[in-house]
Amino acid sequence: MNAARPARAAQDPAGGPEPEGAVAENPNSEAQGGKSEPEDAAAGNPQPEAPAGNPAPGAPAEDPAPEGRPRYDHRKVGRELGLFDTDPLMGAGLPYWLPDGAVVRHALEEYIREAERRAGYRHVYSPVLGKRELYEISGHWDHYSDDMFPPMDLGGEQVVLRPSLCPHHALIYRSRGRSYRELPLRMAELGGMYRAELSGVLGGLTRVRAIQLNDAHVFCTLDQVAGEAAAALALIRDAYAALGITAARYRLSLPGPRGKYVDAPEMWSRATALLTEVLDRAGLPYEAVEGEAAFYGPKIDVQITDHAGREATLSTVQIDFHQPARFGLHYTGPDGAKHRPVMIHRSVVGSVERAVAHLLEQHGGAFPAWLAPVQLAVLPVSDAQLPYARELVARCLELGLRARLDGPEVGTLGARVRAARLVPYRMVAGAREAAGGPAAVRLRDGRSTAPAPVAEVLERLAAAVAGRLDDLPGEPAPAS
Repeated sequence: MNAARPARAAQDPAGGPEPEGAVAENPNSEAQGGKSEPEDAAAGNPQPEAPAGNPAPGAPAEDPAPEGRPRYDHRKVGRELGLFDTDPLMGAGLPYWLPDGAVVRHALEEYIREAERRAGYRHVYSPVLGKRELYEISGHWDHYSDDMFPPMDLGGEQVVLRPSLCPHHALIYRSRGRSYRELPLRMAELGGMYRAELSGVLGGLTRVRAIQLNDAHVFCTLDQVAGEAAAALALIRDAYAALGITAARYRLSLPGPRGKYVDAPEMWSRATALLTEVLDRAGLPYEAVEGEAAFYGPKIDVQITDHAGREATLSTVQIDFHQPARFGLHYTGPDGAKHRPVMIHRSVVGSVERAVAHLLEQHGGAFPAWLAPVQLAVLPVSDAQLPYARELVARCLELGLRARLDGPEVGTLGARVRAARLVPYRMVAGAREAAGGPAAVRLRDGRSTAPAPVAEVLERLAAAVAGRLDDLPGEPAPAS
């Protein structure tokens, strides 16, 4: 948290302040340590990565990251792959998603929603606007108004583009009476939020003005807090495993001596003790850092690093005793009396924009098969196999596979194979396959499956994608 000015609420996961380590993506902005990054610094080409972090065959030598894998700049890779772009008429910090980028985003969002449903969360929708009074009650107006868009006068009321989802979820909770039997109540949303970023710090997908946040709030009793926070942290770790994300470190973010924080020492002490217990029981190494807490409570931040080695927060778990009191939240206990719930703020992947940016830099565009915009490239050898190839693509679509036909009109077979190097699976359709013969799939790392009936091959592909497997069921042959 920057003590010299109000913390930024809208970009940080779950509505907390933006950590000071999450530096701007603008290449002309100051990076950590005060060094300026040139436009093409550490920018890699979108070549595939081989397993265990080794560069894929044919990939150019690049400035290696500390763990030995190539570095990729998501701005360069994303534009080369046609995933997202910007236009000055839309405005700075407002990227738009192209079809392939939208596919990646949808796949990520569907994974998160499914994981949350399995974990007992119920999804809601809430408006991206709210009355100024709402954010005055929550405390966001006092702490974040410098980073919020100006209020709009509508019918004698002032409404604001929301900087956070948590006040809206608090209102949904209090929309009717609650019983202790309903708790923990887990409420999740993939919702839009906005921050009035200065143009000098905008760049790519990591620092934007319109954010799609994977946010959730758990309303629970004090006895349930530690278990719910631990479950939220486990959900984050499971998602990282599925997405191929490696956490740089875990941080216990505490208040600092000069920041703007809620003045309630007992509340801070209790929340800090609970989060410390969660981290210790999980056996995770962590660092306690002052000055990085949300204004209403401490938090566990899961830190990642970008292509230039700069650190940012992707996921977070926060304990909040403050907003339940501000909004007058309560539940009826077994004694028939009213009790105050505790509010846990939790985000699995933070903003969708930052998550996709990190995935691009983590994988260099060679996404896991279930996340890839195109999962299978069908390459007919000649025009004679085009009818068969079109039928094959149609069968893939029926199975839920994202398939693309790369026909002879776009180049030689060798050129098409090279152009599809980031696609997880490739199938060459020659005269034998078109005549009903067995088919084989070539994997991104150069290995091939044993020839088998095409229906069996497609079923294996669909099973691998549905199971979010890195490989196909069975044993692909070594690379030839």
